[in-house]
Amino acid sequence: QVQLAESGGGSVQAGGSLRLSCVASGFLWDRYCMGWFRQAPGKEREGVVVIWTGDGRTSYADSVKGRFTISHDKGKNTMYLQMNSLKPEDTATYYCAAAEFLGSCGIGFYDDINYRGKGTLVTISS
Repeated sequence: QVQLAESGGGSVQAGGSLRLSCVASGFLWDRYCMGWFRQAPGKEREGVVVIWTGDGRTSYADSVKGRFTISHDKGKNTMYLQMNSLKPEDTATYYCAAAEFLGSCGIGFYDDINYRGKGTLVTISS
């Protein structure tokens, strides 16, 4: 049974940090692009970062480059998103997701998701 479950969201002040976790089980990671996307109230979904764990290549949204870092621990079936220097515009519900790997993983991977979690809310105050 495929399961993705996020945790680690919360409320912090601008400039602070949070680490999100996603436990993803029931499928072979190397067959999927794994990543995070977010959605703020009243806004479109936005890809945050994607990784193909087959070779570790990543793609980040320009808005988070240098501030967010994706990592994973296959032994724990867990993917992480370390978020530093948080800004009010980072406020959103963050989702971990998996999309079938078809040769490359782009930041728009969330347009063709096979699996996703229920999301975790991140709120950044100024």
